[in-house]
Amino acid sequence: MTAAVMENVNWDPALSKLLQSLEENKSEIPSCTEEEFGFLSELLQSKELNALVNVHNKILNNVKDDKFFPVLSNSMDIDVEVLDLLSTKTHHSDEYKELFHLLQKPHIQGLLCAHDLIAQKDYYPRLPEIPLEVDEDEETVKIVQLVKSNEPLGATIKTCEVTGKIVIARIMHGGAADRSGLIHVGDEVCEVNGISVEGKTPNCVLKILQNSEGTITFKIVPADSKGGVRESKVRVKAHFSYRAGDDPYIPCKEAGLDFSKGDVLHIVSQDDTYWWQARREGDRNMRAGLIPSKALQERKITLERQHKEKIDDDEDSIKNDDFDREEIPTYEEVAKLYPRPGLYRPVVLVGPPGVGRNELKRRLVATDPEKYRTPVPYTSRPPRPGEVNGKEYHFVTREAMEEDIDTGKFIEYGEYKGNLYGTSAEGVSSLVNAGYVCLLSPHYQALKMLRTPRLKPFVIYIKPPRFEILKETRNEARARSTFDENNSRGFTDEEFHEILHSAARIEFLYSHLFDEVIVNADLSMAFEQLVDAIHRVETEPMWVPASWVQ
Repeated sequence: MTAAVMENVNWDPALSKLLQSLEENKSEIPSCTEEEFGFLSELLQSKELNALVNVHNKILNNVKDDKFFPVLSNSMDIDVEVLDLLSTKTHHSDEYKELFHLLQKPHIQGLLCAHDLIAQKDYYPRLPEIPLEVDEDEETVKIVQLVKSNEPLGATIKTCEVTGKIVIARIMHGGAADRSGLIHVGDEVCEVNGISVEGKTPNCVLKILQNSEGTITFKIVPADSKGGVRESKVRVKAHFSYRAGDDPYIPCKEAGLDFSKGDVLHIVSQDDTYWWQARREGDRNMRAGLIPSKALQERKITLERQHKEKIDDDEDSIKNDDFDREEIPTYEEVAKLYPRPGLYRPVVLVGPPGVGRNELKRRLVATDPEKYRTPVPYTSRPPRPGEVNGKEYHFVTREAMEEDIDTGKFIEYGEYKGNLYGTSAEGVSSLVNAGYVCLLSPHYQALKMLRTPRLKPFVIYIKPPRFEILKETRNEARARSTFDENNSRGFTDEEFHEILHSAARIEFLYSHLFDEVIVNADLSMAFEQLVDAIHRVETEPMWVPASWVQ
């Protein structure tokens, strides 16, 4: 029985080697008694120690090999949030009560805390803080030791403009320095591993750190204030792409965070006017990185536009005076909106005239007329023979329609051949409340009227392919020109170019309002992508402006 158990133990090679070395050199350790030797021998052979070492090695090896990674590092925070939510619902059912009590159990919370420590890579040894000492000038000095691993220390330094000393400029949330709690913003660095940094530049100090291995010892003069900053819970959607390595103004390129347009970022600190600290939402790297603040990015975009305006004399380009009247898209605060059974978000198809929005909408309605509906538009023109009020159009007087336009009841409107046409917000809401998927294909200028907390639309941009494919696919399908009132002919090359020019204008002005982009090169493929996108809206939580869920 004992032999069988021994064979199943996963012995750690390092411990076995240490035990063998101990036995071979037993005679050379005169101060070691039989009792002490027996204790060490039993300890090195114990299943508990071998199991702990195996767990430790698996964590380290998997972190290096990237075989698994945590989805979250704040499960304990989520536990507290869920408890807050459940505290108002425990009267609903026994299931609520059971979950409420379960999440308060010490062993459950202990498990979540252990998960968070591993997720934050907080399993490296914690060295005790060495007591403060006083140097010859009676200045308080602190010795801090950190264990250097594969991850950066998570702190940036700078030269103080007043004293010329090297000081800690910022602590990156979630980094090694932040987790240690021993280094603070404003601390003056005197020595690194016994090397004085007096008179050295920040780059010279960084080289010392880069060349250091194992434990790094800092000799620092503590800052007067050590107030910790609580991590923010703000999430934003980025409306531009950023590469720290290409930014000449970032304080430390290694501390920068790269991201792409459309990424959701967790802003953990906005203390610095120009440089925020952030993580990509769901990123396995728990250390925050530097990104330009909203104010800094707006300033950069404004300067870029002014520069472009001076050098861009192309008459076909989109004029900057149009852009100046629009907001400068940088970041938009977002939150998760969860699907509501039986209450569907309106689907808005935007794009240049002639790109195929109406055909996609027609096909979608044809698949399930009892699910997909379009609101009945209003018009001031008189009904034609056979038209029924409330079916093709709501027929109203021009005066009544103008009054409703002035009071903001229409999400879009326009005039054609002396008659007004428009879509009312109430028409959209009534379809949503009745359980239909409301489909809209408005003029792109109506997007700002549509994107409200009341309607919560899902905006899909139908984008044309490049000129050659646009021309080839439309000609093969014998598509009728939407520029021709009677739809009696195909598109001309000039009209194809007009579609592309209009698309470029829409993208520049409104791309930050798009939830999805579908390139309509092949109509059947574009339709499949449209159906898939709508299915995701109905079944998956989506990031939306934070004001929509408050």
